[in-house]
Amino acid sequence: MKRLDQKFIDQTLELIKSQEKVGTGNERTKTIVNRLLEDLFNAMADLDITSEEMWRACDWLTQAGKNNEMGLVYAGLGIEKFIDVQMDWEDLQAGIENRTPRTIEGPLYVAGSPESNSYAELETEVEPNSERLYMSGVVYDPEGNPIPGAKVEVWHCNLKGLYSHFDSSQPEFNLRRAINVGQDGKYEFKSFVPVGYSCPPNGPTDLLMKSLGRHGSRPAHIHFFITAPGYRKLTTQINIENDPLINEDFAFATRSELVPHIDRVSAQEAVNYGKEEAFAKIDFNFYMVRETTGAAAGENHRIRATVA
Repeated sequence: MKRLDQKFIDQTLELIKSQEKVGTGNERTKTIVNRLLEDLFNAMADLDITSEEMWRACDWLTQAGKNNEMGLVYAGLGIEKFIDVQMDWEDLQAGIENRTPRTIEGPLYVAGSPESNSYAELETEVEPNSERLYMSGVVYDPEGNPIPGAKVEVWHCNLKGLYSHFDSSQPEFNLRRAINVGQDGKYEFKSFVPVGYSCPPNGPTDLLMKSLGRHGSRPAHIHFFITAPGYRKLTTQINIENDPLINEDFAFATRSELVPHIDRVSAQEAVNYGKEEAFAKIDFNFYMVRETTGAAAGENHRIRATVA
């Protein structure tokens, strides 16, 4: 089939731009929207995208918004991964080396987690039939010195693959805590080894992934924000070693430096660690980077969930 003549695309774009008023609106928004429309209209012509397909896409976007799944769509299409790629490149241009790599935040953070000093227990309600986990380490500066007063925010899902706040069956802030480290920079938390999870079945994200011949699942992981005055915020997560999807994350978040080894400690050995039960043990240190004048922002200020 013959491609739509370019003149019709250009005429339509000029018609749209003709209603923009000089000196009003946001020039940055105008530039971005006009470029995206140009790319979209040309793709519609190149690929002969039909009106039915465009309206089906509109319906899909509407439903994804109603289901609050656009954050999952960003992850599944690799958009959030590419944002990280851009920020890594910006850091490289500024001479910033992230010893602990960043990786995607995802859409399920909630601000205001309960705070404690040096140690936290993440479970508000005990997760039955779970494997006990203790994770600990130190928050360091680039030279390997502890950073007193750094904050370690941590969150992960339950064994059903669900996150508190977004899952009303869980207590608020279950499996979400914020740990303020002391002079030694050390943190430790008690929880359980999480599982991977999948997008809501037959929801917009799941349907999109199936249409692309892909799955919508993530390997088991634990999220972190690390903050301290004078340092760039670190957004990262670790994967649970040997998860079968560790190299097939639908959100493309796996980085080899963020897959720590897990030690299994028997009940007999647990007493040597001051514990009373068998547990899995992860040791992982976070290295922060000092704020750098003139460098691109190391994070974004997206709207995040809060508790009223």
